[in-house]
Amino acid sequence: MPKIGRRRIAAALEERVAAGVPLKELSQEIAAYLLAERRTAELNSLMRDIMELRAEHGIVEVTAVTAHPLTPEATSNITKQVKVSMPQAKRVIVSEELDQSVVGGVKLEFANQQLDLSVRNTLNRFKQLTARKV
Repeated sequence: MPKIGRRRIAAALEERVAAGVPLKELSQEIAAYLLAERRTAELNSLMRDIMELRAEHGIVEVTAVTAHPLTPEATSNITKQVKVSMPQAKRVIVSEELDQSVVGGVKLEFANQQLDLSVRNTLNRFKQLTARKV
């Protein structure tokens, strides 16, 4: 039997989500399928594929990586910024991930891209720019 492509699996899973299948049930189905097919290494890629498909339908998911919990105002600002940069977004889902190595600012992680607005990244860019001028 030929191997089913990740994108096709992602589309089937997205349909199940749209049909209202509870996420707990769906996650168990995904895990069982990947284990049975010996494809567990593809889990992260499959999740990115699902996020891409959802974005194509107007549901943009972003993970905000910060050192401290986001305030409601920060979450609102992130949502507004995502809608500006992705006008097709009808709905923005912001998940939060705490990472103490992010001293200040935030890193926004999408399905296949990242926007690094952290203090560390800003300082590194500044160092690179000033080193070129010397």
